[in-house]
Amino acid sequence: MQVYLYAKSGHAIGLEATKRCATIANALKEFEPILCTSDFRAGAFAKDLLGVKKYVNIDVIRNLYNIMEKRDILIYDTDETNEFMHNDMKEFCTLLYSVQNDISNIVVDETLYKKIDNPSIEKLMFFGDDDYNNLFLENIKEAQALDIDLLMGHYFFLGNEKIFKKYFNNVIDEEEYVETIQNSKHLLTASLQTALESISCGNKPVLFKREDKIYDDELISKLNIPTINSKDFNQIVKEFEEIIKDYPEIKNFNNANLENIVHTIKEKIDEYNRLVGNY
Repeated sequence: MQVYLYAKSGHAIGLEATKRCATIANALKEFEPILCTSDFRAGAFAKDLLGVKKYVNIDVIRNLYNIMEKRDILIYDTDETNEFMHNDMKEFCTLLYSVQNDISNIVVDETLYKKIDNPSIEKLMFFGDDDYNNLFLENIKEAQALDIDLLMGHYFFLGNEKIFKKYFNNVIDEEEYVETIQNSKHLLTASLQTALESISCGNKPVLFKREDKIYDDELISKLNIPTINSKDFNQIVKEFEEIIKDYPEIKNFNNANLENIVHTIKEKIDEYNRLVGNY
């Protein structure tokens, strides 16, 4: 009986689901789970930066049936499923969990994103891991030189960093993602997942909303994360500077408790091993 995690990912999607599934995979490491991502580079990112041990590339969630066996366990984070697919997978799997519906809307690896004394970066910009339509690149061209560092996105186009260096104090490689989020006191980001990771570190994120993304407004409001809705980058930076002068209190930050899932999976695997004589 194998444990699988599936995260929708890719150059036009980003890595938010991958980061959540990597967190869960690390909590389940005693079962040697396999992380399945829609893009091979997403799995490599999870292994190199987030501690995941095993990953494979699966184009779409339906293709999981090509590698899974009946009675395996699946945890998935994607919008690809419908009610029919969910019921079909539930019948196929011993245990089936949807990250968003069955686990939590806050899933952060606190072993990675932990508080440190005296963050070394005062202000950081992280647009997101993807910019397939070059929205960020086009917006930034209207801006003046900015007193802020930039963390590159994983799927940013090769060569764009040369352009970004004209506008930011420092351009940081995406391979330094975890330590950069840890070390940034004030974060301006369009990624809700990255904002949550920043909060876990005790830092102060401000979220601005990209026009090509959908956000969990209920969660944002519940946590009291400050947001910016402007599409003009000069205005975004101006509002960011004003917000961090009097940063609001973050509320109701309750990270996912994965102990019950770990316990349930262990019970099912132990039961299966007894039935097939693996002890």
